[in-house]
Amino acid sequence: MKKQLALFCLLAASVTAASAQTYNIEPGHTYPSFEADHMGISFWRGKFNKTSGTVTLDRAAKTGTLDIAIDASSIDFGHEKMNEHARNKDMFNVEQFPTITYKSKTIKYKGDAPAEVDGELTLLGVTKPVKLNIDKFKCIQHPMLKREVCGANATATFNRSDFGLNYALNYGFSPEVKLAIQVEALKAD
Repeated sequence: MKKQLALFCLLAASVTAASAQTYNIEPGHTYPSFEADHMGISFWRGKFNKTSGTVTLDRAAKTGTLDIAIDASSIDFGHEKMNEHARNKDMFNVEQFPTITYKSKTIKYKGDAPAEVDGELTLLGVTKPVKLNIDKFKCIQHPMLKREVCGANATATFNRSDFGLNYALNYGFSPEVKLAIQVEALKAD
């Protein structure tokens, strides 16, 4: 009886592991963007042009993982002088902290689709919890690549000063940052 129970547990574990699928972030279709206050009179918007990572989804068990790396030097406000300033020690300090990461703790589903990710953002060497809300999620067979691709739109709001990004707060800038991430990921071979 013990052998049968052990075999059953082993088979159940392999079925569960087999239903988890890994997807590689598609860097040409994934751009974390943000909106930050400019002295209360306007908002500066920017994005990061280089992102990599993986997503693992087990839709049957309604679980998964998310592991994202953003090249901090790829910051792009659409204004080169601002990009250069954002890369220096006043802001993103890309020489000392070249990578921004986001790692999931849990993925929560609503129905059959991921709806929330509780994870940790690491920025300027500081790691804090940040929740992503997923308002759109869809997987399709990619017509040209002949592989499954999944896409999502996720948003979050966080306080940049929690991470030590305090530039211009004394000038009346709000520390609140709104994050929006368009992401597409291809099923791994």
